[in-house]
Amino acid sequence: MTSITHILVHNDPLQPVRQWLDSIEVHNSKLAHLLCKLIPAQCPFERDISLFGRKLLHIPPMCKLNPLYQEVVGLRFKALCYLADECGEDITAYC
Repeated sequence: MTSITHILVHNDPLQPVRQWLDSIEVHNSKLAHLLCKLIPAQCPFERDISLFGRKLLHIPPMCKLNPLYQEVVGLRFKALCYLADECGEDITAYC
């Protein structure tokens, strides 16, 4: 195994971005509201494309295509928790 292949196999090139997203703390209600609006509550866009009753194409959920999906959803969860726990806001509009 070459050294480049060895590095890529054993290291996640997105790890610094994952750590950065995980380290973000929400201490501002405007930021929390923005995150809750921008990050969808459910995995969007899964569709079946059919013609004359026959399935031609399946478009997978976008979350399966996003390698940072878990971290982004975690950030949304932090924002929701901040709004509910620290600000005492009703977050049902974001659920």
